[in-house]
Amino acid sequence: MSKFAILSILLPTVLFINISIAQDSINDLPKTSSALFINNEVMHISLKYSNKDIKKETNDSTYITTFLKFKEKEQSWDSLEVRLRKRGNFRLKNCYFAPIKVKIKKKERNNTLFEGQKNLKLVLPCLLQRGSNDNVIKEYLAYKLYEVVSPYHFKSKLVHLSYEEIKGKKIKNHEIFAILIEDDKHVAKRIGGKVLNIKAHPLNQVPLECVRNAFFQYMIGNTDYSTAYQHNIKLIFLEKTIIPVPYDFDMCGLVNTSYAAVSQINDDLLSIENVRQRLYRGFKRDPKIFDDVRLEFLEKRSDILGVLKECELLFENRVEYISTVEYIEEFFEVLINDRKFEKEIVNKGRTN
Repeated sequence: MSKFAILSILLPTVLFINISIAQDSINDLPKTSSALFINNEVMHISLKYSNKDIKKETNDSTYITTFLKFKEKEQSWDSLEVRLRKRGNFRLKNCYFAPIKVKIKKKERNNTLFEGQKNLKLVLPCLLQRGSNDNVIKEYLAYKLYEVVSPYHFKSKLVHLSYEEIKGKKIKNHEIFAILIEDDKHVAKRIGGKVLNIKAHPLNQVPLECVRNAFFQYMIGNTDYSTAYQHNIKLIFLEKTIIPVPYDFDMCGLVNTSYAAVSQINDDLLSIENVRQRLYRGFKRDPKIFDDVRLEFLEKRSDILGVLKECELLFENRVEYISTVEYIEEFFEVLINDRKFEKEIVNKGRTN
């Protein structure tokens, strides 16, 4: 039995890695309080707007004004005025529900669960089809898994959305799951950095965080990202270092949506047949960093599986939950096996 197989069973309690100041423990990061993300309870919200109107061709300053009603657990409903606009690219063009940016004025959000949250993303299901809610839960799980993996992450909140869709003179009611995600500027402020809006080659980014990100993307079966071109990645400038922070996981194998397709680089498809197949897309690094991150993930195996367990009863289809757990377990089988780890991850490191 290899040392990594033994490690996966014993699961040592602590692993300290210090590559740069940007790798400080999450407990040492600047704290920005946010009541919205303080727990993992499913929040109930309600919105009323025209999906057709929000999809219209407009500029980024065009918003629809409506009221967002919200409550947690058995509390009474509260509400605040919000402004909504469309966002995104693929989902906007191909989905029934438009992805939404939510903007809240300071006077509205003060003294509410949304205090401090000027801008939020609202991720809705893509299509009106069976399994859409489970897809949202799985994408939410991807965000929560990265919270386990790295101290530099987007915070997210799973919500049950009662959406009153205005269709002319009629109202169509939808009861769906959705995800509220914090704004990138809020992420940067929370960790004490600033959003970097210029390209930076992955080899100029913090090595440990890049490898953590690449392992995570491999774990969830995601190739729909680029740290070099900031595709589904935000870069945070922190203490003279550059940190990649991933988001938008609906194309990954873990979520496995009906519309997910293998990523295309320029005019060439990647060497996998479907999104459930994993392909490591990180760059070659010092072998010690690969071993360190391998150990980190093995140490956090029980925490990662625990995140999945917390959402088990939310799945409409139990088969989807079981498949999700099995998919993550397959990743750990690669980490435990020395030969598979070398073949599927280390030897796949990119040079360009």
